[in-house]
Order: sequence, then structure tokens, then C-alpha cells
Amino acid sequence: MGEILIEVATDAPFAHGVPAQLGISGDALNVAAAAASAGANVGLLSVLPDDDLGTAIAARIRELGVSTELLKFRTGQQGVYLMHCDPQGQREFSYARTGSVGSTLGPWDVDPGVFSAAGAVVAGGIACAISASSRAAVLKAAALAKRFVFDPNFRPRLTSAEEASELLEALAPQTFLATPSFPGETSALLACQSPAEAAAKLRGLGAANVAVTCGAEGIQLAGGQLDDSQDSSWIDAIPAPSVVDQTGAGDAFVGTLTARMVLGDSLAVAARYGAAAASLVVGGKGGTGLVPTFEETSSHAQRTAEGEVPSHA
Repeated sequence: MGEILIEVATDAPFAHGVPAQLGISGDALNVAAAAASAGANVGLLSVLPDDDLGTAIAARIRELGVSTELLKFRTGQQGVYLMHCDPQGQREFSYARTGSVGSTLGPWDVDPGVFSAAGAVVAGGIACAISASSRAAVLKAAALAKRFVFDPNFRPRLTSAEEASELLEALAPQTFLATPSFPGETSALLACQSPAEAAAKLRGLGAANVAVTCGAEGIQLAGGQLDDSQDSSWIDAIPAPSVVDQTGAGDAFVGTLTARMVLGDSLAVAARYGAAAASLVVGGKGGTGLVPTFEETSSHAQRTAEGEVPSHA
């Protein structure tokens, strides 16, 4: 659940006359697409404009294998963001989302029957930050879900560290899986200086499982869903065969990890699939520019587990 955005991506810094590629993205859609590709049946709760643009966005969502049955259509302005990036990860973002139709998401849109029956419900800090009603929708969903997955996705342009930290602490007791990033989110929201410390703190706050993403280093795991009764473990990152754009890598990790856990994989196994998916999606441009199939993700994870180093572009 969350906001869908129109993505305008450029290869050059923003300027008049710079060619751009139009896409459809946003953290909620990126997560949903990854989860669907990983084998889950996925619905996406979001609000779209009731016009031709909304119809086109819904068509793209269906192309990605995500159900459109939960979508809401209302009169309003579609949110947009502009992005310039290079393979080294230097990125520029500019957003036009204030008062967007997506921010009208509210608790009245959360169907108790659907959300209590779902194998997992995934939401993020962005959905909580774009409006009070959207935040209320996330809180309602968290209370209903049998497995609530929360990605803090802290964005200083949208909310303060204090507000985001209070939200994370409030949601932790209802969270099946929390996926903060190190060092940015763990430092700003948890005042922790190591991935292990952050994972332990979230567990202490009530989160059942934690996956602290550490960029190119790997993932710190903690929780009751690990193999061999372990309480914590480390998963190495998987090198990317090609790096074009890092947008959506974290979302691909969250979506794949959640889907595989719902489908029965342990936290450690699911996290490795998530790491593999994240390392593949950076080979495409935009949040949903490249969504690997689960066969591709699984093969990539297996090859690297056997010691094969992928070639880099």
C-alpha cells in the first residue's frame, strides 16, 4: 500500500531540452512488482486519478502481474518525480507530489476482510509521511495484518527524524518484519551505530524479525524465522552484473523477501533471494525498468552462492 508516482528519468542533469524517459514507479509499486515476480499473489492499494493517466497507470500495474482490484480512482492530481542518475549512484530527485491524489489514501480505503486475510501487508514510511489520512491507513492496516512488513524509507523532505522515529517505535510491536537501512535510517531513527545494534533494538521494541540493509556490504538479520534456531545472522550482498540505476533496489529486496517468506522460505533464504533481486534490478532504468523473474533471481543467487562472480558492465 502507498503512493504511485509518474517517473521522469534523464541521463543528463536537469535542464531545458534534456531528453527524458517516462515510467511508473514509487516504492509501493516497486515492492508489489518484485513480490509478484517472486511468486506471490499481490494486490496494490493506492489512489489514482480518474482520467486517462490513471487508466494508463493501472494498465502498467497489470503488466507487472499485480492485481488492480484494490485500486481507488478519484479526481485529483497525479504525483510526479524527476530523476537524474548515473551508474555510480549519484542521483538528483525533484518531486511534485504535495496534495496528490495518492495522498488522499485513508483508513476508509482499507478493507478489513482483505487486509486481515492477506499473507502479508507491506507499507513504508513514505506512505505515512505524505498525509495524515495515509498514515492512519497504514496504522489501520498494521493492526489488521497477520504479518505486517514495514520499511521505514525515511525521507527528510517529507518528515522529521523525530516523527519517523516515533512512528517506527509505535509500529514495532505489530511488525512481523522491519527493514531499515544502515547507516542512514539506523542512525537517524534508532540512534544505533551498527547494524547488529539496530536489529537488536528493533527486536527489543517488539519487531518479530529485522533485516537491516547495508548497501553493498550485505544484510544483518535477526528474528525467530531464521534457520537452525539462530537469533541473528549476516547475509553478504550479491554483486550486480550491471549497474545502470540504483532506484528501486531496496524495494525489490523488500518485495522479494516478503513474498518468499509468505511462500514458506526462512528469513535467511528469503533474504538471499531478496539480495539477488536487488542486485539485478539496478541493471535497468527506473523503479520498474527491470523486474527479474524468480527463475532469474534464483539462478543469480545460486551462481553467486557457488562462488561465481558476475561480470560487471
